[in-house]
Amino acid sequence: MPSLKELPPRRPEPPAPEDSPVRWERIDIDRYEVRAGGATIGFIDVVGAVFVVLAGRRYDRAVEVLQTLDFTTAVRSISPPGAEHAST
Repeated sequence: MPSLKELPPRRPEPPAPEDSPVRWERIDIDRYEVRAGGATIGFIDVVGAVFVVLAGRRYDRAVEVLQTLDFTTAVRSISPPGAEHAST
């Protein structure tokens, strides 16, 4: 397994489908805001090849809950129970 330093940086993720109850938007070069039901539920920071997931409505108070190499896993980790969303 290659080390994380050998993994290429991430490319921007495509936006969520219009009918998805869980949506994300790229709000900075290395940050996504994740929303459900029109409310912010968390953020995903891109650090090299790793997605760092933060749960919370405000970035300055959000709490790290997961680090993963998979964007879909990142989104699901802060999605409300039962919320279905399209895979990336």
